Amino acid sequence: MKVVLAYSGGLDTSVAIKWLQDKGHDVVTFTAELGQNENLGEIKKKAESIGAKSYIKDLRREFVNDYVFPAIKANALYEGVYPLGTALARPLIAKHLVKIAEKENASAVAHGCTGKGNDKVRFEVTIKALNENLNIISPMVELGLSREEEIEYAKKHGIPVPVKKESPYSVDENLWGRSVECGILEHPEEEPPEDAFEWTSGIENTPDKAERIEIEFKSGVPSKLNNDAMDGVSLVSKLNEIAGKHGVGRLDHMEDRIIGLKTREVYEAPAAVVLLSAHNDLQKLCLTANENLFREVVERKWAYLAYSGLWMDPLREDLQAFIDKVNEKVTGSVKIKLHKGSCRVVGRKSENAIYDLNLATYGKKDVFDQKASDGFTELWGLQSRIARKIRKRKT
Repeated sequence: MKVVLAYSGGLDTSVAIKWLQDKGHDVVTFTAELGQNENLGEIKKKAESIGAKSYIKDLRREFVNDYVFPAIKANALYEGVYPLGTALARPLIAKHLVKIAEKENASAVAHGCTGKGNDKVRFEVTIKALNENLNIISPMVELGLSREEEIEYAKKHGIPVPVKKESPYSVDENLWGRSVECGILEHPEEEPPEDAFEWTSGIENTPDKAERIEIEFKSGVPSKLNNDAMDGVSLVSKLNEIAGKHGVGRLDHMEDRIIGLKTREVYEAPAAVVLLSAHNDLQKLCLTANENLFREVVERKWAYLAYSGLWMDPLREDLQAFIDKVNEKVTGSVKIKLHKGSCRVVGRKSENAIYDLNLATYGKKDVFDQKASDGFTELWGLQSRIARKIRKRKT
């Protein structure tokens, strides 16, 4: 049987190639270029050295335009912390995995996910939504090896993997973020060691002088950095570099996985932290109070659907329609101050701002009729006063 394997070049998927071959399968690998800072040529050679046909596709532009930008417009943070770096990439990889399987006339696809994480759910739900006739194989679930046993398996079969027993981090990265698991990080009471981080500087190594940047948005999408027009891939990449230098984007929190586990998760997401902070602030400037209150409900649900593998769900698309609509007005610029791990909005402006200096000022140009507040307060608290009187009578 021909199988197309989603291949990262790491421990799990490298072991998966050999295991699938031993089961008698003809293996084709697919690797997506998503900005993971790896030598994809070497990954291709590795797959071919194990005996698999290999596909490499540069999906960075599609990833940013069709997944990251919608997430920015949705201010997407799972449980208020995680910017969904890995979660956003999975449906895109699954989409192209299915396309290659159909091109190769394969009857099955495979991935390197374990049964304990979120990615097995994300891949398989999306794959079945796109082509329910494809079989799905989970080598890591079938093998059931510990991480240490996997390393020994790889050594036994001559499979080169970039991991050592003394530092067994499992890393997934793309333009929108870097996630780090395993090793000491499995102990939530312990501070993550510096060797777990690659994109962000420790506070003690960051510049003493703050850096100010300006980001321009057009209909909710970042379009310029410091007045320079950039495509999405270049803008996100540059922000990762700038913000990471200042220690911005280190995230460490307790996360509730789809399958019920509570885990400690460590992420690096410099560009995501900056862009989400800037976009959210600009939305508050451009939208009404009611729009801002309601969008928070929509955004939480959108983030949950994206996190939990339901990117293809009609509700996610329905929510996206609302999000796109309100973002039509989110055009303007935001000034950000980066310093010692902090990302702080220090200014914003928009031609769509629902802000009138003549109404907001306390100076001589104030045109707000303060006497109007007398009638407002009389009516605003009316039911509260009546209810309180009634309760006092009954006590």
